[in-house]
Amino acid sequence: MTAPDDATWQPGPARPLAGWNAIDVWRADLDVEPVLIDHLRGSLSPDERARADRFRFPRDADRFVAGRGILRDILGRYVAVAPAALAFRYGPQGKPELETPAGPGVGFNVSHAGGVLLVAVGLRRSIGIDVERDRPGLDLELAARYFSPGELAVLRGLPDARRRRAFLDCWTRKEAYIKARGQGLSLPLDSFDVSLGPDEPARLLADRVDPGAVAGWSLRALPMPAGYAAALAAQGLGWRLRLWEWPGRPDAADRGVGADAIG
Repeated sequence: MTAPDDATWQPGPARPLAGWNAIDVWRADLDVEPVLIDHLRGSLSPDERARADRFRFPRDADRFVAGRGILRDILGRYVAVAPAALAFRYGPQGKPELETPAGPGVGFNVSHAGGVLLVAVGLRRSIGIDVERDRPGLDLELAARYFSPGELAVLRGLPDARRRRAFLDCWTRKEAYIKARGQGLSLPLDSFDVSLGPDEPARLLADRVDPGAVAGWSLRALPMPAGYAAALAAQGLGWRLRLWEWPGRPDAADRGVGADAIG
């Protein structure tokens, strides 16, 4: 039987183990102290540092450096490689993958909104994650352009007080799913349905491009502060969700999942 999901964010381990039946999600604050920005910048590739230098506003540059540096730190923990030594490649639709030979099968996905970064890590399965911050412009007009007729009908039937939250739930679940599939917007957002009703668990309800996907893909809503929504999509069923806070504790014990874990 699959172990229950972790319900709360815990300090992340220094040496986590990826396993067949678990997916880890890390949450980090992108607004960090200047001394940490300098440290994280040192782990970036020359191309990443050049990208950071092209930002017009210092806060945007610092958040980019923090995001890339934190991602490198997290992945380095799984594959026992120094963050600066990690290498990446990109799929046809731009989805990043870990190229470092020391990390066979360790997949990841990243999303950020405002000052919040989420990193999902799993073993030999496709995963996607999305986080959104509530802001002007997220409304029925946008939903009418991108949601399916069934999703739009549910959204329009909700009272005003619940509609905005339902919009964010729907949007993050749909974005997480297309990111997990690695197809970008070549998979139209209105070609599949996700749950969005109040108190309804996150689920893929239909995929008109790949009807069999409903039986082979999972969605999870992630606990977030007020004003944010986030979702995780993953290939397969029955996996456990573990929630970690970065940077965690230097002496945090490993938390593996038995003989199927890799370090």
